[in-house]
This record gives sequence, structure tokens and C-alpha cells, in this order.
Amino acid sequence: MAKYQGGNKNNVNYVVVELQNESVTLESGAMHYIQGQIEVESKAPSLGGILKAGVTGENVFKPTYTGTGKIMLEPSFNHFFTLNLNDETYVLDQGAFVAADSAIEVSAHRNKLMTGLRSGEGMFQTKVSGTGTVLVTAPGPPEVLELQNDRLVVDGSFAVARSASLDYTVQKITKSLIGSATSGEGFVNVLEGSGRVYLASVPNFAAMLQSIMYSPYSTS
Repeated sequence: MAKYQGGNKNNVNYVVVELQNESVTLESGAMHYIQGQIEVESKAPSLGGILKAGVTGENVFKPTYTGTGKIMLEPSFNHFFTLNLNDETYVLDQGAFVAADSAIEVSAHRNKLMTGLRSGEGMFQTKVSGTGTVLVTAPGPPEVLELQNDRLVVDGSFAVARSASLDYTVQKITKSLIGSATSGEGFVNVLEGSGRVYLASVPNFAAMLQSIMYSPYSTS
């Protein structure tokens, strides 16, 4: 399988993917440069992928790189980490997918209608299934939580990856509208069941500054 080697230079994070007569699937635009004998193929997306793109605006063309050499991925202020799947399925936050071994199936996960509308995650998220490595990006280093028939309430969109076995809904944190207003909390993301959740609750300082600079509410 492909090897993913991360590093940091000038406070910017990067990942180099090493291939030895292997294949890797990348998010469109994730490649920075290629060294070696590596060919690129971009297959037509599935119907589900096309529908997902129409709703989320994400690019469904995820090219496959095959051969021997190195691929330098686009540097980022965000954090990179890997998911090592063993016949498992995970659902990723929008924009979290970066790369995956060719044995991993990358497809669209459809959220419930009201969950998608209220959560801000949209109707579709990225689903990865199989056995192999998936490279994920997040605003900061992830905290891994193991749920065993448990319930997790998250106020915000920082659950960057979750086991597909978990039930995901959006609920009011209190039972009444007045209670929601006085508590300072409205709708929250609720994960229930057994599985694993990756939370990026504390962003990298540089990534946080970048999000502020490009915020529509920024005065700069």
C-alpha cells in the first residue's frame, strides 16, 4: 500500500505519498508535484457522486495516480492524519477527504433531509469503505472518542470523521424554544450507538487565523 509521510516547514503542514508500483486516489486539486514514473487517470463519477456534487459543490472527479515515485500534496495550515480501515466504513466531513489507497471505495453518504439542512453539513458527505489507509485533513489535531452504546453531543461542525455505524441526527439541546434561547445553544449534532469519532475541537493557530481572514464577517 501507499506510504504517507507528513512534515512541517515554515509552520505549514504537508504530506508526501510514496508509491511502489501502486495506486492512490486523490481529491481533485490535491496534487502539488510528482516525481517518478506515475500516470494519472480520472474516471467518470457515479450517479451518486454527480448528485452529491450538485448539492454540495464538491468536485466529484477524484483522479487515480499509478506507478512508482513520490507525490507531494498541496501544503496546508490544516492538520493531516490517517484512518487505517480494516473492512470498515467511515463518513467524512465535507472537504476532509484528501487521499486513499486504491482498495478503498470512495462514495457519497446521504444524510437525512432535516439533519442535512440543520447541521450545515449538507445532504451528502463523503463515505470511505474497505481495507486500507485514508488521508484526512482537519482544522487541528483530532481527538479520538470510542463510543460503546453511548451518546455524544457536539456543538459545531468539528466531528471530521465518524464510523458509519453511528446514528447521526440534529436535535435541540433543550426541550423548549425558551430553553434553547436562554441556554445559548440551539441545534446540536448528536451521535449515538457504538463506533469511533474523530473530533478536531481545537484548531491549529494558523488555520484559525486563516479562517478569520477569509470569513465573510471579516472587516479586512
